[in-house]
Amino acid sequence: MKNKTVGLVHTSATLVPVFYQLCQQYLPEINIFNMVDDSLIKDVIAKGELTPATARRVVTQINAAEQAGADYILVTCSSIGKAVETAATLSTVPVIRVDLAMADEAVKMGKKIGVIATLPTTLEPTADLVSRRAEVAKKEISLITRLCEGAFDALMDGKAKKHDEMVAKALKELSDEVDVILLAQASMARVVDSLAEQDKKVPILSSPSIAIKHLAAILGKT
Repeated sequence: MKNKTVGLVHTSATLVPVFYQLCQQYLPEINIFNMVDDSLIKDVIAKGELTPATARRVVTQINAAEQAGADYILVTCSSIGKAVETAATLSTVPVIRVDLAMADEAVKMGKKIGVIATLPTTLEPTADLVSRRAEVAKKEISLITRLCEGAFDALMDGKAKKHDEMVAKALKELSDEVDVILLAQASMARVVDSLAEQDKKVPILSSPSIAIKHLAAILGKT
């Protein structure tokens, strides 16, 4: 494990410290480097979808991580997941979607699966991934999605408390309808910690820690 290098590809600098702490905890002997290009997610949000042009840039970024010496590449943004899967077919090293292990875990945990997001551009790719992973597992599921409209704008405007309140309300409501909830964005994970125990009626999954634990398990076998 000591000689392995993991490249983390981000679309937001705010995720660098989040994944740094997780890597320190679960991958202490692994060499880690970060690559950040927030113009990718800004393009997705502005256009309302992952366009072919932006997808090509994602592939280029992942290729750059490989050229930089990564033995494994973890892409930490769910909104560009489809481009990540394309890049994986063009790479000579494993390229991992941050939400893949989370989707698999959710499929194992229940049949009624909830997906919550503050951006439609993240909600759709995550829901699509869960559906496809259920097909791989040959399991019939029902998917319920919730978009916290306005929450992302509140967060970007510096109104973190308003964002957290909106997400918490949606989580409480969704928990009455499903067996497990997936957070489509890492930025929502902190809200779970603020919930009272009685409001955590079902498991609530967040991709960063699950992805890093999954990667640690893979590296432990190499």
